[in-house]
Amino acid sequence: MYYEAGHIFLAKLGKTTLRPGGIDATAWLIEQANIKSDTKILEVACNMGRTMIQLSKKFGCKITGVDLDKDALKKAEANIKKNHLEDKLTLIHGDALALPFEDASFDIVINEAMLTMLIGDKKDKALKEYFRVLKPGGLLLTHDVALRTSDPAKQKELRSALSKAINVSVEPLDAAGWEALFRKNGFTVTQKCGDMTLMSPRGMIHDEGLAGALKIIRNAMKKENKAMFRQMFRFFNGHKKDLAYICSVGTKNKV
Repeated sequence: MYYEAGHIFLAKLGKTTLRPGGIDATAWLIEQANIKSDTKILEVACNMGRTMIQLSKKFGCKITGVDLDKDALKKAEANIKKNHLEDKLTLIHGDALALPFEDASFDIVINEAMLTMLIGDKKDKALKEYFRVLKPGGLLLTHDVALRTSDPAKQKELRSALSKAINVSVEPLDAAGWEALFRKNGFTVTQKCGDMTLMSPRGMIHDEGLAGALKIIRNAMKKENKAMFRQMFRFFNGHKKDLAYICSVGTKNKV
Protein backbone atom coordinates (compact mmCIF):
# COMPACT_ATOMS: atom_id res chain seq x y z
CA MET A 1 0.00 0.00 0.00
CA TYR A 2 1.18 3.52 -0.83
CA TYR A 3 1.35 5.61 2.34
CA GLU A 4 1.41 9.20 1.10
CA ALA A 5 -0.84 11.86 2.62
CA GLY A 6 -4.05 12.08 0.61
CA HIS A 7 -3.83 15.76 -0.35
CA ILE A 8 -0.20 15.37 -1.48
CA PHE A 9 -1.11 12.24 -3.43
CA LEU A 10 -4.01 13.98 -5.24
CA ALA A 11 -1.82 16.97 -6.10
CA LYS A 12 0.74 14.59 -7.58
CA LEU A 13 -1.97 13.09 -9.78
CA GLY A 14 -2.69 16.58 -11.12
CA LYS A 15 -5.61 17.67 -8.94
CA THR A 16 -5.47 21.43 -8.44
CA THR A 17 -8.58 21.84 -6.25
CA LEU A 18 -7.99 20.06 -2.94
CA ARG A 19 -10.91 21.40 -0.94
CA PRO A 20 -13.94 19.40 0.30
CA GLY A 21 -16.58 21.45 -1.52
CA GLY A 22 -14.52 22.35 -4.57
CA ILE A 23 -14.42 25.67 -6.39
CA ASP A 24 -18.11 26.45 -5.81
CA ALA A 25 -17.75 26.35 -2.03
CA THR A 26 -14.67 28.57 -2.19
CA ALA A 27 -16.53 30.99 -4.47
CA TRP A 28 -19.37 31.21 -1.92
CA LEU A 29 -16.87 32.04 0.83
CA ILE A 30 -15.28 34.82 -1.21
CA GLU A 31 -18.71 36.26 -2.05
CA GLN A 32 -19.32 36.81 1.67
CA ALA A 33 -16.37 39.23 1.89
CA ASN A 34 -16.37 42.73 0.45
CA ILE A 35 -12.87 42.49 -1.01
CA LYS A 36 -11.36 45.65 -2.47
CA SER A 37 -7.95 46.57 -3.84
CA ASP A 38 -6.79 47.82 -0.43
CA THR A 39 -8.09 44.83 1.57
CA LYS A 40 -5.29 43.16 3.52
CA ILE A 41 -5.62 39.38 3.26
CA LEU A 42 -3.77 36.49 4.87
CA GLU A 43 -4.17 32.97 3.51
CA VAL A 44 -3.06 30.29 5.95
CA ALA A 45 -2.12 26.98 4.30
CA CYS A 46 -1.94 28.68 0.93
CA ASN A 47 -0.58 25.51 -0.71
CA MET A 48 0.35 26.18 -4.35
CA GLY A 49 -1.10 29.70 -4.33
CA ARG A 50 -4.11 29.13 -6.57
CA THR A 51 -6.62 31.10 -4.46
CA MET A 52 -4.15 33.93 -3.83
CA ILE A 53 -3.54 34.32 -7.54
CA GLN A 54 -7.23 34.25 -8.44
CA LEU A 55 -8.14 36.86 -5.81
CA SER A 56 -5.31 39.21 -6.67
CA LYS A 57 -6.17 39.04 -10.36
CA LYS A 58 -9.85 39.73 -9.68
CA PHE A 59 -9.58 42.41 -6.99
CA GLY A 60 -6.05 43.80 -7.35
CA CYS A 61 -5.38 43.22 -3.65
CA LYS A 62 -2.17 42.30 -1.85
CA ILE A 63 -2.15 38.91 -0.13
CA THR A 64 0.26 37.18 2.20
CA GLY A 65 0.38 33.38 2.08
CA VAL A 66 1.68 31.17 4.86
CA ASP A 67 2.38 27.44 4.68
CA LEU A 68 4.45 24.87 6.58
CA ASP A 69 5.09 22.83 3.44
CA LYS A 70 8.25 24.14 1.77
CA ASP A 71 7.62 22.12 -1.40
CA ALA A 72 4.15 23.65 -1.77
CA LEU A 73 5.63 27.12 -1.27
CA LYS A 74 8.15 26.50 -4.07
CA LYS A 75 5.29 25.60 -6.38
CA ALA A 76 3.35 28.66 -5.23
CA GLU A 77 6.36 30.87 -5.93
CA ALA A 78 6.64 29.47 -9.46
CA ASN A 79 2.91 30.01 -10.05
CA ILE A 80 3.12 33.59 -8.81
CA LYS A 81 6.04 34.34 -11.11
CA LYS A 82 4.22 32.74 -14.03
CA ASN A 83 1.30 35.12 -13.40
CA HIS A 84 3.59 38.15 -12.86
CA LEU A 85 2.16 38.90 -9.41
CA GLU A 86 5.37 39.21 -7.40
CA ASP A 87 4.46 42.78 -6.43
CA LYS A 88 1.07 41.67 -5.03
CA LEU A 89 1.67 38.30 -3.39
CA THR A 90 4.07 37.42 -0.57
CA LEU A 91 4.93 33.93 0.66
CA ILE A 92 6.14 33.05 4.15
CA HIS A 93 7.16 29.71 5.62
CA GLY A 94 5.27 29.67 8.90
CA ASP A 95 3.03 27.88 11.37
CA ALA A 96 -0.69 28.61 11.80
CA LEU A 97 -0.28 28.09 15.54
CA ALA A 98 2.35 30.84 15.82
CA LEU A 99 1.78 33.36 13.04
CA PRO A 100 4.65 35.84 12.52
CA PHE A 101 2.44 38.94 12.39
CA GLU A 102 1.46 41.80 14.69
CA ASP A 103 -1.98 41.95 16.26
CA ALA A 104 -4.78 43.34 14.08
CA SER A 105 -2.77 43.14 10.84
CA PHE A 106 -5.38 41.80 8.41
CA ASP A 107 -8.93 42.45 7.25
CA ILE A 108 -9.47 38.84 6.16
CA VAL A 109 -7.92 35.47 7.02
CA ILE A 110 -8.60 32.58 4.62
CA ASN A 111 -7.96 29.01 5.75
CA GLU A 112 -9.25 26.11 3.66
CA ALA A 113 -8.99 22.36 4.22
CA MET A 114 -6.67 22.65 7.23
CA LEU A 115 -8.59 22.92 10.52
CA THR A 116 -9.98 19.41 9.96
CA MET A 117 -6.40 18.14 10.15
CA LEU A 118 -5.68 19.73 13.54
CA ILE A 119 -6.18 17.40 16.49
CA GLY A 120 -7.37 18.29 19.98
CA ASP A 121 -6.67 21.80 21.22
CA LYS A 122 -4.71 22.74 18.09
CA LYS A 123 -7.96 23.92 16.49
CA ASP A 124 -8.42 26.38 19.37
CA LYS A 125 -4.80 27.52 19.11
CA ALA A 126 -5.18 28.22 15.40
CA LEU A 127 -8.45 30.14 15.85
CA LYS A 128 -6.89 32.21 18.64
CA GLU A 129 -4.07 33.16 16.28
CA TYR A 130 -6.50 34.05 13.49
CA PHE A 131 -8.48 36.16 15.96
CA ARG A 132 -5.31 37.89 17.12
CA VAL A 133 -4.06 38.92 13.66
CA LEU A 134 -7.50 40.05 12.43
CA LYS A 135 -8.63 43.63 12.82
CA PRO A 136 -11.80 44.17 14.89
CA GLY A 137 -14.72 43.24 12.66
CA GLY A 138 -12.40 41.30 10.36
CA LEU A 139 -13.47 38.06 8.67
CA LEU A 140 -12.23 34.51 9.00
CA LEU A 141 -13.19 32.37 5.99
CA THR A 142 -12.78 28.60 6.41
CA HIS A 143 -13.70 25.51 4.39
CA ASP A 144 -13.55 22.08 6.00
CA VAL A 145 -15.12 18.63 6.38
CA ALA A 146 -18.26 18.23 8.50
CA LEU A 147 -19.70 15.05 9.93
CA ARG A 148 -23.38 14.48 9.21
CA THR A 149 -24.03 12.75 12.51
CA SER A 150 -24.07 13.91 16.11
CA ASP A 151 -23.71 10.38 17.50
CA PRO A 152 -20.34 10.20 19.34
CA ALA A 153 -19.71 6.53 18.48
CA LYS A 154 -20.46 7.10 14.78
CA GLN A 155 -18.29 10.23 14.77
CA LYS A 156 -15.36 8.29 16.23
CA GLU A 157 -15.82 5.57 13.62
CA LEU A 158 -15.92 8.08 10.74
CA ARG A 159 -12.86 9.97 11.95
CA SER A 160 -10.90 6.74 12.18
CA ALA A 161 -12.01 5.56 8.74
CA LEU A 162 -11.28 8.94 7.13
CA SER A 163 -7.83 9.10 8.73
CA LYS A 164 -7.06 5.65 7.39
CA ALA A 165 -8.33 6.46 3.90
CA ILE A 166 -6.16 9.57 3.47
CA ASN A 167 -3.17 8.47 5.60
CA VAL A 168 -3.46 11.52 7.83
CA SER A 169 -4.89 11.82 11.33
CA VAL A 170 -7.91 14.11 11.09
CA GLU A 171 -10.65 15.30 13.42
CA PRO A 172 -13.64 16.76 11.56
CA LEU A 173 -16.56 18.06 13.63
CA ASP A 174 -20.27 18.19 12.98
CA ALA A 175 -21.81 21.56 12.04
CA ALA A 176 -22.76 22.33 15.63
CA GLY A 177 -19.24 21.51 16.76
CA TRP A 178 -17.67 23.85 14.20
CA GLU A 179 -20.06 26.62 15.21
CA ALA A 180 -19.28 26.15 18.90
CA LEU A 181 -15.55 26.23 18.18
CA PHE A 182 -15.84 29.58 16.40
CA ARG A 183 -18.06 31.14 19.05
CA LYS A 184 -15.78 29.96 21.86
CA ASN A 185 -12.88 31.77 20.22
CA GLY A 186 -14.58 35.13 19.80
CA PHE A 187 -16.28 34.90 16.41
CA THR A 188 -19.85 35.39 15.30
CA VAL A 189 -20.35 32.74 12.64
CA THR A 190 -22.54 31.90 9.65
CA GLN A 191 -22.21 28.58 7.82
CA LYS A 192 -23.03 26.80 4.59
CA CYS A 193 -22.94 23.00 4.19
CA GLY A 194 -23.26 20.76 1.15
CA ASP A 195 -22.19 17.53 -0.50
CA MET A 196 -18.47 16.88 -0.77
CA THR A 197 -17.13 17.01 -4.33
CA LEU A 198 -13.44 16.22 -3.75
CA MET A 199 -13.51 12.70 -5.18
CA SER A 200 -16.84 12.51 -7.01
CA PRO A 201 -16.58 12.10 -10.80
CA ARG A 202 -18.92 15.05 -11.39
CA GLY A 203 -16.99 17.18 -8.90
CA MET A 204 -13.64 16.41 -10.50
CA ILE A 205 -14.91 17.32 -13.96
CA HIS A 206 -16.50 20.54 -12.65
CA ASP A 207 -13.39 21.62 -10.71
CA GLU A 208 -10.67 20.44 -13.10
CA GLY A 209 -12.38 20.44 -16.49
CA LEU A 210 -12.79 17.30 -18.60
CA ALA A 211 -9.17 17.26 -19.74
CA GLY A 212 -7.92 17.79 -16.19
CA ALA A 213 -10.16 15.05 -14.80
CA LEU A 214 -9.00 12.60 -17.49
CA LYS A 215 -5.37 13.43 -16.67
CA ILE A 216 -6.03 12.62 -13.00
CA ILE A 217 -7.67 9.30 -13.89
CA ARG A 218 -4.82 8.33 -16.24
CA ASN A 219 -2.28 9.02 -13.51
CA ALA A 220 -4.44 7.24 -10.92
CA MET A 221 -4.48 4.09 -13.03
CA LYS A 222 -0.69 3.78 -13.03
CA LYS A 223 0.47 0.74 -11.11
CA GLU A 224 2.11 2.73 -8.32
CA ASN A 225 -0.99 4.89 -7.76
CA LYS A 226 -3.92 2.54 -8.29
CA ALA A 227 -4.24 1.12 -4.76
CA MET A 228 -4.15 4.51 -3.03
CA PHE A 229 -6.58 6.09 -5.48
CA ARG A 230 -9.01 3.18 -5.15
CA GLN A 231 -8.80 3.44 -1.36
CA MET A 232 -9.69 7.14 -1.36
CA PHE A 233 -12.29 6.92 -4.12
CA ARG A 234 -14.15 4.07 -2.42
CA PHE A 235 -14.16 5.79 0.94
CA PHE A 236 -15.44 9.19 -0.19
CA ASN A 237 -18.01 7.86 -2.61
CA GLY A 238 -19.12 5.25 -0.11
CA HIS A 239 -19.67 7.86 2.62
CA LYS A 240 -21.60 10.52 0.69
CA LYS A 241 -24.34 10.55 3.31
CA ASP A 242 -21.89 10.73 6.22
CA LEU A 243 -19.64 13.62 5.20
CA ALA A 244 -20.21 17.18 3.96
CA TYR A 245 -18.21 20.27 3.26
CA ILE A 246 -18.75 23.20 5.59
CA CYS A 247 -17.89 26.83 4.88
CA SER A 248 -17.77 29.14 7.89
CA VAL A 249 -17.65 32.92 7.89
CA GLY A 250 -16.46 34.15 11.26
CA THR A 251 -16.61 37.84 12.17
CA LYS A 252 -14.18 38.95 14.87
CA ASN A 253 -16.26 40.35 17.67
CA LYS A 254 -15.29 43.89 18.66
CA VAL A 255 -14.17 44.02 22.27
